[in-house]
Parts: sequence; C-alpha cells; structure tokens
Amino acid sequence: MSPPPSLPSLPAVRPIGRVLIVDDNAELVETLRAVIASGVPGLSIATAANGDAALKMAQKGFDVAIVDVKLPDVSGIDLIQPLRVASPFSEVLLLTGFASVDAAIGALRSGAFAFVLKSFRPEELISIVEQALGKVQLKREREELERRYRDLVEVTDVLVFALDNDDKVALMNRKAASMVNIVPDQALGRPFLESWIPKEDRGAMRTALAGTRDGFAVAAHHHHRAYEVETGFVDQSVPSTARRRVRWHLSRSPDPTGLVYGIGIDITERRALEKRAADAEALSAMGELAMNLAHEIRNPLNAAVLQLHLLNRNLDRLDAEEPTRVALKDRVRIVGDEIGRLNRLLTEFLELARPRGIAREPVHLPRLVDEVLDLEGESAKGKGIEIVRQISAEGCVAIGDREKLKQVTINIVVNALEAMKQGGVLTASVRPAGESVVMTFEDNGPGIEPAVLASVFDPFFTTKEAGTGLGLSIVRKIVDQHGGDVVIESERGHGARVTVSIPMGR
Repeated sequence: MSPPPSLPSLPAVRPIGRVLIVDDNAELVETLRAVIASGVPGLSIATAANGDAALKMAQKGFDVAIVDVKLPDVSGIDLIQPLRVASPFSEVLLLTGFASVDAAIGALRSGAFAFVLKSFRPEELISIVEQALGKVQLKREREELERRYRDLVEVTDVLVFALDNDDKVALMNRKAASMVNIVPDQALGRPFLESWIPKEDRGAMRTALAGTRDGFAVAAHHHHRAYEVETGFVDQSVPSTARRRVRWHLSRSPDPTGLVYGIGIDITERRALEKRAADAEALSAMGELAMNLAHEIRNPLNAAVLQLHLLNRNLDRLDAEEPTRVALKDRVRIVGDEIGRLNRLLTEFLELARPRGIAREPVHLPRLVDEVLDLEGESAKGKGIEIVRQISAEGCVAIGDREKLKQVTINIVVNALEAMKQGGVLTASVRPAGESVVMTFEDNGPGIEPAVLASVFDPFFTTKEAGTGLGLSIVRKIVDQHGGDVVIESERGHGARVTVSIPMGR
C-alpha cells in the first residue's frame, strides 16, 4: 500500500543547521563540538578563537553562535549585534564561567538567546542549541512566507489596497497604483476615497467599509460577512482621464492593526460588453417590430407625398392673390420636408434594426475614404472647412462590405462637418496597424461634453435639433459586424477624434 500523499510544505531554506563556536580555550571548544555533534547529528560546526575571526566567518552565514563572554580582543556581549547583522536570522548563546543576575539580564537585553554556564550538563546544552535552531528555522520560514506574500501582492493581476481606521492608504500594490498613474509608495498615507473614488461612489464605499469593520465586531457571534462594492477608480486630480469600474471585495484584518483590505477586479470592459450585449438584444427586438411597422408607415407616407404633389399643382391653378398662393406653397413645402425627414428616419431605423449579413470581400479603404471626402468636399468648402488627408495607400485593404463601410465613413465625416459650424480643419488618416486598418477622423470643433461622450453610440441619443440619433448607432453596429472597433475621444473645446479599426482578415 502506497503512503498517503503529504501536503506540500515550504522547502526548508537550509536543511542542515550551522553552528559557530567562538572561544579561545581550545580544549573547551573540542568538548562543545563533541557534545553538540552527538546530540544534534548532521550539523556543520565551525570554530573561531577571537571576535575578529568570528566576524569574518559569520559573513559566510550561520544559524547559532556559542560565544564566550571573555574573548582576547572583545567582550562576547559586544559581539552579539555585529554577528546578527552578518547573519540576520541567527541566534547567539553566551557562554560564561560565572553569571550574576545583572550580567544575564544585560546579555538578554543585548539580544542573546540564552546564557550557558561553563558547568553545563550535555543534555542542557543540546536542548538550548535545538531550541535556538528551531527558532531560527521558524524565522526563516516566516520571512519566506512574507516574501511570497509580498511577491504575490505585487505580481497579481488584481488590485490590492489596505486602509487604516482613518481610511488612509497603508498599502497599495503595483497594479492598483499603475491604474491611477502613481508608484505604490506615493499612495501611502493619502485619503483613499477623496484621492481615487468618484464623488458619486463615495457613499457606497463608506457604507461598505463601515459594514466591513462592524461585521468584524460581530463575527465572533455570527458568520463573518465580507462586503462587496462596485465603484469608479480614477485619479480625482485629473478629471478627464478615462474612468475604470472596479468590483472591490473588502475584509478586515484580524490583527490589532484592524486594517481593511480591498481586493479589486477591473470590470470596465465587462460592463461595456454587457451594455453592448443589452444594446444588441434591444436592437434585435426592435428589428422585428421595425420590419412590420415599416410597411405600415411607408404606405401612408407615400400617399401623403402624392397628395401634396397634386395639391401643389392645384395651387398653381388657384384663383387667388400671389402672396396667398406663395404662403400656401410654403406650407406644402414644409409638410413635404417633414415627410422626407420621417422617411429618412424610417430608412435609418430599418438599417439599424435589420439583421442583415455583410459581404466579405477585399475593400481598399484609402480609395473609399478619398471618395467620401471628394463627395463631401463641396459641403466642407461651403462651411469654410479645410480637409487634410493623411492617407497611406500601402497595405490598407480590409475584408468587409464596401457599401456598409462607406456608410460608416459618410456618417462620421458628416458628423464632423456639422460639428464645425464656425469652420475649421478635418484631418482624415488611413494607415495599417498590426492586423487591422485604422481610419481616424479628427475635427477641431467645440468637442463633446464628458457626460455626453458615454452616450453617443446609444440609439436615438442626439444633441442635434433635427437629428435621428441613429447615425453613430449604425456606425457601431456595422463596425461590430466587421469584428472591428470604434472609439470616440474628445475634450471640451478641443474637437473630437473618431478612430475606426477594421481587421484585414488575413
């Protein structure tokens, strides 16, 4: 029968203990060596006749030193600290022929592990050496555990912090610090909530911290409750930085420091994906509704357009004053424009909602962007806008649906032109980047408010008076269908930049 598997334990740092005997009495040294070797087999034992030699040997490391109080060049008591500096986890036993209580207390205060009288019994010496070796081994294991713990906290991919009772930072690991653009030491002593938690999330974080501390107080009687809370996590002194969402798991340390530890997972991307999944679900539900409604709405719209056309012709034959006729024709034109707008809204709504597949063919994006810019050139000139092209012709062929990608480009360019009411510059660039082609459109218009930026891709969200709020939703949908990515960056007063990347599909 095979033996049961043993639990993995920490590897002993030094399997064999090393003893250093420091005494100028050669005969006593040999006795000590013989007694220790017989009682604790497998030890390596070194000897030195004076303090100077002992310190040189200590540099190579030792576990337990047995040191005579009276050495030719120094007092054994004065040797305790230098020996322990040379080998930090060691212990020192003092050896003396006569011991007063005061001398013993002085030696222990200086850091000696124990006092051994020269009239020792062998088993007594062996027992003290074994105890000292045991303590050294425990210290080494503890240091190894602490080192592993420190390494784990530093290399882990989760965010870690510890707060004192005033919610000031006592520890922040590298991952958490790098997310808010500092080094861990800069975080120490700073107020955690005011520095990195957005105002709207501070109440929830305070409640969770209080709950963690209170929960610990009653944990002796009840099941200890660990608190979870989701907050933003961002450098509050730089408000325009991209905000991350973090799910924190809080627990209180059982030791007297009472630190509260937080372990956080960055869920920014997960939240964004959940939102996009919810949007996609809403859009597909809208799709069926749209299909059914579209035909129902198109018919009366077409009938209305026809009736307006007839009405317009009848107005020409109307026996009425010219100003009256012009006023009536104006009204007919307004109704016609509004019906046209309804028709456009319907077309865009259908485009967004229709679950249609896309073509998969090579599309030369530089040519496509050039075409769109040529198409919108007159409109740009009329608004006093200069178009700057930074278009690389090499290696910019993506795989996708040419018409749909053209629609993406038109929607973005038209948005940029409409944003620059006072004229300006539109810079369009196309370049290869890794396995994708990246198109960037940058305007120097008024920019987008941070509060608005988060909603620009939402269906029906618009800031324009006559906007449908579907243009950028369509852009997002088409780019998603191509397995690409679209990002809008903007700062108030500094324009906006839209970056679209479409895979080359190699």
